[in-house]
This record gives sequence, structure tokens and C-alpha cells, in this order.
Amino acid sequence: MHVGAANTAFFGFMTLMIGGMIVAWRQTMVLVAELREARAEVARLAVSEERLRFARDLHDLLGHSLSVIVLKSELARRLADADPQAAVREVREIEAVARQSLVEVREAVTGYRSRGLAEELDQARSALSAAGIDPVVRVSAGPLSAGLESVLGWAVREGVTNVVRHSGARRCEISVLRRGDDVVVEVRDDGRGPGASPRAGSGLPGLSERMALAGGTLEAGPGEEGGFRLVATLPPA
Repeated sequence: MHVGAANTAFFGFMTLMIGGMIVAWRQTMVLVAELREARAEVARLAVSEERLRFARDLHDLLGHSLSVIVLKSELARRLADADPQAAVREVREIEAVARQSLVEVREAVTGYRSRGLAEELDQARSALSAAGIDPVVRVSAGPLSAGLESVLGWAVREGVTNVVRHSGARRCEISVLRRGDDVVVEVRDDGRGPGASPRAGSGLPGLSERMALAGGTLEAGPGEEGGFRLVATLPPA
């Protein structure tokens, strides 16, 4: 009788063990399936983010470069009869801008594009001058990290592209300074302002996304004394 009770207990215990193993195996399969789904979702989001990055970079790169090319082409055409040598210089600069744009697009595809803030400011001066807008650039922020320069460079590029395309301004001021620990880029013009020519498109929303990812902020709107004003603020790296 004791043997029968022992056998019953043993078989009961084995039944519970086997049942537990089956439940655990089933739960493991469910977790594996969920893990695969999660990995697939992460991969999908990574592809989506990369597409957004590329679209944003391509818009900002080509929007600025093509604006400069158009302006310099118009200037070269006006100078062709009056000053052929100056026209040739403008054509050479058009060629240089086009070649640089090709390099930047290739680098954007691979995700390694990084232009220094000083170079962006030089390009801004060139674009504004070609558009007949007087550029005034002030830099007092001191040395900056490569990461800060890259994000602030995009702010300069987008701000100047808007001025060249929409403002009808005669003067544009670009300032790079510090406010407390933050680094600030401010682009302002004396043109028509946003009311007369709304800033449509994806440039400013794309720049706002860049600033947010870097922990910064973007303000864009009418200036206190008219015109348009863009302010990009980043915390220290």
C-alpha cells in the first residue's frame, strides 16, 4: 500500500514536471516570436530613420547649393558683356560649387558628411553677396566641438537659404555667440519678413528636428525691427 502511494506521488510529480516543461517551452516559443517581431520592428524603424536623414540632408544640401548656382549664373550672364573676366570668375565659382555639391551628396549617402562652421559661414557670405545682399558676420563663441559646429552649420545654411530665396533683403546679419553656457546662431535680415513670403517646404521643420535631436531649440519668425529672424540654441556638448 505504501508502494502504491509512492508510485502515485511519483507519477503525479512527473506529470506536474512534464506539464511545467510544456508550459515553459510554449512560453519560450512565444517570447522568441515576440523577440523576432521586435527585431523586425527595430530594423524597420532604422530604415525609416535613415530615409528621413537622407531626405533631410539632401534637401538642405541641394537647396542651398542650387540657390547659389542660380544666383551666380544670373550674375555671370549680366557680367558677360560688361566684364567678361568677372563673368569667367563667376563661372569658375559655379563649377566649384557644383563639384562640392557632388562631394557632399556622396558623403550624405554614407552618413559621414561634416562641414565646419567656418566653412559654412564662408559659403553664406558667398551666397549672400551673389544675391546682392550685404553679409555681416560676427563670431564670438570661441572654440566649439565638431558636433556643435555641425548642427550650427546646418542652422546657418538653412537661415541663409531662406534669406536668399524669400527675403528681398539688402542686409543679412549672422551672429555666433554664447548666452550663458549655450551656443547661439542668429540669422536676421531686413527684408519683407515671413508675412509677405511664407517659408513653405521642409527646411525649417527639418532643422527643428536636427536641433531637437541635439538637445537644442529653434526659433523662426518676424524680427523685432522687421524682416525675418532665425535663432538656433544648443547646450554645451
